Amino acid sequence: MNKTIILAILFFAGLTHGARAEIVSTTLLVESMTCVACPYIVRQALDAVEGIQTISINKQKKTAAVTFDDRKTSIAELTKAIGDVGYPSRVKNN
Repeated sequence: MNKTIILAILFFAGLTHGARAEIVSTTLLVESMTCVACPYIVRQALDAVEGIQTISINKQKKTAAVTFDDRKTSIAELTKAIGDVGYPSRVKNN
């Protein structure tokens, strides 16, 4: 009987645990990224956001490609972090 109770608890705990993390990739357009220091500043701002997996900055294209855990952050938080250091950004349309 104890084994049945434990299995039931584990089963229902798994159901209520919540959604699994999804790793999301996006490319942000950072049009004001024009100087030599800009990519470093944008990278540092994104690096400070919890849940970031990878960051790839392209100064010539004025983009920041970011992969992140969507349970820990969002695109809105990414654009806010970059905006807070003086670089407004938006999701780049393909």
